[in-house]
Amino acid sequence: MTILGEFALWIALPVAAWGMALGFMGGRTQRGDLVLSAERGIYAVFFLLILASLGVGAAFLGDKFEYWYVASYSNRELELFYKITGLWAGQRGSLLFWALILAFFSSICVFQNRHKNREFMPYVAGVLQGVLLFFIVVLLFAEVNPFERLAFTPVNGQGLNPQLQNYWMTIHPPTLYLGFTSFTIPFAFAVAALLNGRLDARWIQLTRRWILTSWLFLSVGIIFGMRWAYEELGWGGYWFWDPVENASLLPWLTATAFLHSIQIQESRGMLRVWNMSLVLMTFLLTIFATFLTRSGLIESVHSFAQELKIAYIFLGFMGTILAGCIVLILYRLPKLQSENRIESFLSRESAFLFNNLMLLGFAFAVFWGTIFPLVAEWVTGEKISVGPPFFEKVNFPIGLVLLALAGIGPVIAWRRATKRNLRKNFIIPISVLLAVGTALWFSGARHPLALVTWSICAFVLTIIGIEFWKGTRARARIEGEGYALAFMHLVARNRRRWGGYIVHVAMVMIYFAFAGAAYNVDERFHMLPGDVVEVTSPFGHTYSLTYEGLTVSLGKGDRNLLWQAIAAVSVQQNGKQKPLMTTEKRMYVTGDLPMTEVAIRSTIREDLYLILSALDDMEGAVNADANAQGIDLQVLIKPFVGWIWFGGLMLAIGTFVALWPSVDRRRVALEARSDAAAEPAMAGAAD
Repeated sequence: MTILGEFALWIALPVAAWGMALGFMGGRTQRGDLVLSAERGIYAVFFLLILASLGVGAAFLGDKFEYWYVASYSNRELELFYKITGLWAGQRGSLLFWALILAFFSSICVFQNRHKNREFMPYVAGVLQGVLLFFIVVLLFAEVNPFERLAFTPVNGQGLNPQLQNYWMTIHPPTLYLGFTSFTIPFAFAVAALLNGRLDARWIQLTRRWILTSWLFLSVGIIFGMRWAYEELGWGGYWFWDPVENASLLPWLTATAFLHSIQIQESRGMLRVWNMSLVLMTFLLTIFATFLTRSGLIESVHSFAQELKIAYIFLGFMGTILAGCIVLILYRLPKLQSENRIESFLSRESAFLFNNLMLLGFAFAVFWGTIFPLVAEWVTGEKISVGPPFFEKVNFPIGLVLLALAGIGPVIAWRRATKRNLRKNFIIPISVLLAVGTALWFSGARHPLALVTWSICAFVLTIIGIEFWKGTRARARIEGEGYALAFMHLVARNRRRWGGYIVHVAMVMIYFAFAGAAYNVDERFHMLPGDVVEVTSPFGHTYSLTYEGLTVSLGKGDRNLLWQAIAAVSVQQNGKQKPLMTTEKRMYVTGDLPMTEVAIRSTIREDLYLILSALDDMEGAVNADANAQGIDLQVLIKPFVGWIWFGGLMLAIGTFVALWPSVDRRRVALEARSDAAAEPAMAGAAD
């Protein structure tokens, strides 16, 4: 199977190149046979990449250590589950996996549009094949071929990095890849619109669900990565402004800006150049994220690149795409002129545009802080680091403005807000903001950032709550329905709007949790068995922690484990006994240093987070010395962290609601399809 997979990868190269050429030729000459061949070529590349991926998987499952990739990321002792995920565990396999997912989405796109939107599909097929061709070329010629053989066959492999042997890390990369690759579809339609001159909002209508799908996967993938960092890295945090973390955040920021600004183009015929630029920028940032992770130019716990040659290939590809897109936008500039102008600063158009500017300002700060060390080292020859203080100082104020706009933008009037509109929509929310801020101040929550954040959260939630209440009450009165049924029907009639509101509620929950970090507690203790320490929560209760002792067990060859030292800590909260907590140090066959496994007790208010920081006598503990029981224990209390994960779930629910067709739109789509005289373009728009 592995030989077949390698053979399939080489065959995919000319098929993708031929398909790209046929797509652009078919669009230029309007020859349906060429376009059909290009589209079928996408199916063929997908099939070939499936074979290649199965070949890599078979090599992992068969412990074929003659292959460099398998020898570097697996060994005989590795659990079956992690052998299966070996496809995306390292640089070479992850690039193949990226191409596989892109081919999968490309095939779905071609199948969906096989009988409609034919004016776009030639160029769409050409662009998709071109991007697939790029990744296949990288795999075959950039010294990252997953089928590369070693000069000899090792007895065993090096094994998988222990930090990657975590559930969240197995689903975090694939989810991000789904987000990155699915945004290639909107990019392909945008390029097709530039090439065929159809530059109205049609291409946006055709790709809205793809944009939402990409945004959903990016959002959930980022949250999965935060959860992995929180549980696995053992430092008590979930975001460190690591370069690769930043790389995944960048396309999310620009995609969020795009989702908001397309509403202005659809409603008012404005921001055509802006929206075209945003979709092209977001695609480039998805490639930049891949480049940053795999180029070897940065050092990161997430980075797994070995070859710098790939960096130049990625830079060349991004430069070519950027130059080509700029030329196309300039060429079509007369057709991209806006139909209307912003009439007032106090309008929904203005609020959405300001939202875009804030998001791009946030993105620029993250981008510059990420690449500045590379630029500085290239210019001066000295290594310079940009840490969390820079990002937090610059981006926290921007984040607060974005939070406020999440409430203002959806309810302020189009064109020009009147005094009546402003009073109607904002007097009650502003009153709630002031009341909550005052209550927090007098309750002792006086940290400036937390106080402002929680007050704005109350402001936004009040606006959203009023909107849901007004809509539900009006429908219940008009239709004579109960409030629960009226609420469900309200959402079903306009899922896009109300799903967006649910997403805004999710963002409020996440902001609420972020602000809780202002009241983190961090205590460190040296403890011997029987020692008791007390730590006071920001909520006033006290934890009594008793160190019960250290248990050390030697590995038996399974899970690549040499030994593990388990510190048991009993917990009482205000005198009430809680379940025993254990935190560990583990030494793996494949590791140079012991790894930390933390203990987390989560409630809706806070997390109690224990870290076994150090052993007094590691060698003695491993050798079962009864006197080697001393440890350093770090105790953290982290308010509201759980709301991040709840917010992520709410975000997914809201996006699913927005993705699902509304009742009216579904009825219109069915009517359009049943009308034999309907134009294909209209049927496509109704989907």
